[in-house]
Amino acid sequence: MTQAWLKQRERSNDYALRFLVWMSLSLGRPAGRVLLYPVCLYFLLFSVKARQASRKYLGRVLERPPRFGELFRHYYSFATVALDRMFLLRNRFAQFDVRVHGREILEEATARGEPCFLLGAHFGSFEALHVYGMEHNLNVTMMMFERGSRNMNALARAINPDLDRSVIGMGSFDSMFKVHERLERGEWVGMLGDRRIHDSGAVGVPFLGATAALPTAPFRIAALIGRPVVLMVALYLGGNRYDLHFERLVEMPKLERGKRDAMIREYATRYVQRLEHYCRLAPYNWFNFYDFWADADAQT
Repeated sequence: MTQAWLKQRERSNDYALRFLVWMSLSLGRPAGRVLLYPVCLYFLLFSVKARQASRKYLGRVLERPPRFGELFRHYYSFATVALDRMFLLRNRFAQFDVRVHGREILEEATARGEPCFLLGAHFGSFEALHVYGMEHNLNVTMMMFERGSRNMNALARAINPDLDRSVIGMGSFDSMFKVHERLERGEWVGMLGDRRIHDSGAVGVPFLGATAALPTAPFRIAALIGRPVVLMVALYLGGNRYDLHFERLVEMPKLERGKRDAMIREYATRYVQRLEHYCRLAPYNWFNFYDFWADADAQT
């Protein structure tokens, strides 16, 4: 069965999206952020399913019913991060204040010549990692399943044609070969580990007071390539501020025969516990605008 986030129609109009980004890049980021206000208000009022998902998530993380202004802030944070992605793709790094926590993890791995497997989520901005990468000569390739955001991804490629060099499409027969190739070249490989594509290959773990079904693929891939797993989140904290956080999640993932399911559940639990920590730290950075907890009971 196809998952809810893939069924949900991408509401952004391609021409309107391109015009908004063109105006923002031409007039500057402050003007672009002003343009986001009516856009976010429109989507908040008329995207019923996304609004319901936002309300459900915020209710869990805030532990009370969210107010209208908090729903708007959730939408506006998402829109700001999406817009900032376009500035980052244009290499306008000087416009952002990016602070790094856990820098020693990257430095130690680089010194050992040991590229790691970065595990993120649809939370904050993975693109902000490129600011650090450009300053420290760290190349990161992302494994992505892009079907859910065709318009945004097409626009991103139009802005930066070199984007395909840093992206590996998931699901193709040679995906893992490309991953091994990038790792052998000394590049790091990243993946967002919070969305699944099919009902199979999922594990149920507690997240914000209820069971959520997470994909097992990230942990199978990490074990297959035999690299340490490093959690990476880039929190948007308002203005032009992003905080990059790196944590060692799994030192060297191994899936022993007979213990495979239990070990994947353990890794997934560690991942989601840290994700929950960051959700409470920066609640408006969660960008899964669909019912994240739907149908999870079948996975427990």
